[in-house]
Amino acid sequence: MADRPVPVKDMRLLDVKVGQLPNWLATRDYTPAGFVTSIRGGYDRFVKKYIDVKKPGIGGVAMMLTAYVVLSYMWSFDHISE
Repeated sequence: MADRPVPVKDMRLLDVKVGQLPNWLATRDYTPAGFVTSIRGGYDRFVKKYIDVKKPGIGGVAMMLTAYVVLSYMWSFDHISE
């Protein structure tokens, strides 16, 4: 029972083989609502894994702060390099 094949559309990206990648990409939702849903899902997984834990640490908050600093630098690079 545990060895039932999983449809390509239900697989995670890490479980998709190279030959199945075009079919997997074709089943994704490319509407604006689909992008929002996928970003929200990624954010929820990040919060569940790094923020809402039994023994919280500085790791998750530090990653978010580092990402914010890097993005801010990239957005203002033209102003800095002049």
